[in-house]
Amino acid sequence: MFERTLPIGTIVSLYGAEKRLMILGYLKYLKGDNVRVYDYCGCTYPEGYLDSETTAVFDHDDIEHIYALGFQDEVQFDFRDRLEQILEERDEEAAQNADSERED
Repeated sequence: MFERTLPIGTIVSLYGAEKRLMILGYLKYLKGDNVRVYDYCGCTYPEGYLDSETTAVFDHDDIEHIYALGFQDEVQFDFRDRLEQILEERDEEAAQNADSERED
């Protein structure tokens, strides 16, 4: 059902992590590294957002368990569709770059 994107506000746990996270946003990178883009950013739950230094970045594959889904409506569904299109384009571009590197 949620193979690629989860709604904002979703509460998850990651493999090997002790704290749960609440999803705050999408397609984020670590400060100082503009190359590696992660699927999500999140804050600890139940504390919530404290500051940018305590915000985590992670990929969908890092999620071990979904505890609660964030709010969903037509606006979120439309956004999810656009986001998934962006993610597919990103994956296709990465695959093309990997192919061209192997050819060199």
